[in-house]
Amino acid sequence: MIAQYPIGGNDTGYDYLRVDALTRRVFVAHANRVEVLNVDTGEKVGEIAGMHGVHGVELIAELGKGYTSNGLDRTVTVFDRDTLKIRKVIRYTGVKPDAIQYDPQTRRLFVVNGGATGDVTVIDPVSDAIVDTLDLGGSKLEQIGFDGRGRAFVNDEGKSVIHVFDTHSLQPVANWSLGGCEEPTGMAVDRRHHRVFAACGNQKLAVVDADSGRVVATPAIGKDPDGAVFDPKTERIFTSNKEGTLSVLKEVSPDRYETLQTLTTRPGARTLAMDENTGRIFMPTARFGPAAAGGGSAPILPQTFTLLVAGP
Repeated sequence: MIAQYPIGGNDTGYDYLRVDALTRRVFVAHANRVEVLNVDTGEKVGEIAGMHGVHGVELIAELGKGYTSNGLDRTVTVFDRDTLKIRKVIRYTGVKPDAIQYDPQTRRLFVVNGGATGDVTVIDPVSDAIVDTLDLGGSKLEQIGFDGRGRAFVNDEGKSVIHVFDTHSLQPVANWSLGGCEEPTGMAVDRRHHRVFAACGNQKLAVVDADSGRVVATPAIGKDPDGAVFDPKTERIFTSNKEGTLSVLKEVSPDRYETLQTLTTRPGARTLAMDENTGRIFMPTARFGPAAAGGGSAPILPQTFTLLVAGP
């Protein structure tokens, strides 16, 4: 751990984040807004407010736009990447829009809906119109990844499978069982070696052949992960785990993986993003009070929301 960027705030809830390596900013989903910080200093440089239950953030540099998925009102907010001003609100996605990611190959924006609809909303980012809805028959869809060759992969936490679809035709291709990997959440893709990484709730990383769907390895990771990234420069995989650890693994070969480090972070640091310029990892978390009676979630303590930074 090399730094902590305090953000604060009295409201609850946080989720995904996105690093803009070009403008040196990091966008952090935080309840009803997105916090925008200088990625190198931690200084808050702006915010995008007025959303309801922000989950994901995506940036499209060539269009000068950014997008958020808003789980509570089934919308996607379009904002100006430079000024942070809201341009448009796209209504309506499926239930509980969660992960959101742009595919440069097809120039489409994909919104994974984690609720009962079990589908993916497809948006044309030029017109900002919904062009299709792909029904995957999902139970609790999580993150999405692309192989750069016309396929997309979506983790299904409820069914413990990866749904595969064609990004051009928008037709389902396959449903891959993950065997002993349960409740997959975080996802990353090694395009060079055709490997998909699914971070699973039972402390395993499922390494899947992106061509056949075969699980080739299941190395151990930390407890309750919700994020995964792959660094193609170092061939390392990182998973952020809610228990308060960051698992760091090395891809020795496409079918062999070694644990390099289990870094202590802080409880609640379950999502992550990487700065591709520096290799630094960013993870949001907070301090928590006692869990509510009856097994409810522990409340976030006011003014404790923080962005953790790990790196070489």
